[in-house]
Amino acid sequence: MDILYSIFIDPFAQMIGAPDLLVQTLWDGLVGGMLYALIALGFVLIFKASGVFNFAQGIMVVFAGLTLVGLYEAGVPAFIALALAIAVMYGLAFAVERVVLRPLVNQPDIILFMATFGITYFLIGFGEFVFGGDPKVMITDDLYLPKGSFNVKMLGGIVNFQRLDIVAVVVASIMVAALAVFFSKTRIGRALRAVADSHSAALSVGISLEQIWVIVWFAAGLVALVTGIFWGARSNVSFALEVIALKALPVLILGGFTSIPGAIVGGLIIGVGEKLAEFYWGPLVGGGTDAWFAYVIALVFLLFRPQGLFGEKIIERV
Repeated sequence: MDILYSIFIDPFAQMIGAPDLLVQTLWDGLVGGMLYALIALGFVLIFKASGVFNFAQGIMVVFAGLTLVGLYEAGVPAFIALALAIAVMYGLAFAVERVVLRPLVNQPDIILFMATFGITYFLIGFGEFVFGGDPKVMITDDLYLPKGSFNVKMLGGIVNFQRLDIVAVVVASIMVAALAVFFSKTRIGRALRAVADSHSAALSVGISLEQIWVIVWFAAGLVALVTGIFWGARSNVSFALEVIALKALPVLILGGFTSIPGAIVGGLIIGVGEKLAEFYWGPLVGGGTDAWFAYVIALVFLLFRPQGLFGEKIIERV
């Protein structure tokens, strides 16, 4: 009975007794969830174009952030460094299509998946060679990213809002909405879905795999750059961000690997759920719930709804 009280009744009583802390926890979870959703969006774009989970998306977040900071440290003005970082991500997309993807057209999905492992370890080695392995500070001032916070009195208490978090939520929301419209309403978006269904069929109707893959990898690179900027501003730009980026895997399992709305909903569930579990149930298990909570939720979904909330159920007849 004491265990049940600690797990269910006591946390609920804390929520009722301190609603301002609940709002603070929900806000922090919302911010983290939107950034998770932004990372997951990069995975979704690649999966929709190739049907393969892009293991390299996490290191692309790190590489994009390091490129921006590295150029700035080399004496390049901030916004020129940002433009050059965008150009670097386009160059990466072009190189991936030309060197990796083009020779693997019509190969089994597992071959393409393993190729993304190769891209990951190449970017790790190349990034460490060029930028070093030390954490770097994101250039928030010269990019005019806001600092500081403000307090709002509500529900009998005070809720703190970081200005950077507000900007991150707004930018992530705009970017997710823009990409959702672009890939669902445009000719390129329709071609992307055709490529994901069948490489040979797409080629037979005149769709250029090379063009589609460059576009979608470049879009994933832009997502990685924006994610790297905001995650780097919240902490530092380092290779440890790759671990955070892999939190997108539970997000994809919840939302579905092919759904942009699913990435948003899955990100919010994981972000808010992590914060609630950490604040209300973390003390019962000695803390550290943010390291495993998302994967437990993903495991439950794999057992009962493996296609995710918005994914399509696939039935293979044998």
